[in-house]
Amino acid sequence: MLKQNSELRAEARVALTDKWVMGAVTTLVFGAVSGAASYIPVVGTILVALPMMYGYSIVMLSVMRGGEMNIGGLFDGFSDFGRIVGTKLLQVIYTFLWTLLLVIPGIIKNYSYAMTDFILKDQPELANNAAIEKSMAMMDGNKMKLFLLDLSFIGWAILCLFTFGIGFLFLQPYVQSAHAAFYEDLKAQTVVEEEVIIEA
Repeated sequence: MLKQNSELRAEARVALTDKWVMGAVTTLVFGAVSGAASYIPVVGTILVALPMMYGYSIVMLSVMRGGEMNIGGLFDGFSDFGRIVGTKLLQVIYTFLWTLLLVIPGIIKNYSYAMTDFILKDQPELANNAAIEKSMAMMDGNKMKLFLLDLSFIGWAILCLFTFGIGFLFLQPYVQSAHAAFYEDLKAQTVVEEEVIIEA
């Protein structure tokens, strides 16, 4: 059984102990670089923002695993550029195409693909559709759980509005770390289920 949202948030807070300031700085650097790249339409997003999005996810995954808040990790996506960007680009395209049908299907698919970055990190042999399909399999029956986890941060998001946006520099690492905790929990659950199937 997957952990409760309160447990996942608690794990994220523990992982971020003494790292909140560096988390805010990392978020600021991520936003600044990605934002600057967005001024170059399409090309900037593909060449810079997509690998940076991957890097941000992996930095927070590392923190959840007891690592340091390494700002340099934001640029890890550039070291395996073709695999990371190719997969992320497909993810964006698929989400966009589903959104063309209606907004709700696009949101659902976005949650289906939510574990893709983590999978790319842990399974370097996977790329493109293989990584996305792995995420879809992991999220089958779990999309609502992740949605509710995100929804549980709504109160903090409202409070951040009264800080002229500064609060979001601290909220974003919190949310992303909770996503990483969700992935770790989901991965462990998947392994247990696979072992049960093999034993059966």
